[in-house]
Amino acid sequence: MSLRKSVVAIVDDDPRLLESLGDLLASVGHIVRAYSSPGDLLEGDRLSEIDCLITDIMMPELDGFELQQATNAIRPDLPVIFITGTHEVATQQRVLDLPEGRFFKKPFNSQALVAAIAVALRG
Repeated sequence: MSLRKSVVAIVDDDPRLLESLGDLLASVGHIVRAYSSPGDLLEGDRLSEIDCLITDIMMPELDGFELQQATNAIRPDLPVIFITGTHEVATQQRVLDLPEGRFFKKPFNSQALVAAIAVALRG
């Protein structure tokens, strides 16, 4: 009997972060789908295969919260974890309203993020 690996999508406009975070998540056993823009993720039926979404908050096309709204219309059960390098965002009310473990400031503790993904995947 084999366990299905979780599919984690990462959306960030920083290619270095996509690569390094993708490598980290693959090393702990996740299947990783990396997207450089929210539009790339929203094309076609890509959301149906994803178990958890990690998204940057500050992106040019849509911000992370707008992406979450778009994904909620299709997959309201999809757990979303937000990351940002902009420290001003950390004081915004919508960030403060997020559940524990759903927001990380860059640079973040990679093991804490891996643990937060595990919690999010459990529901």
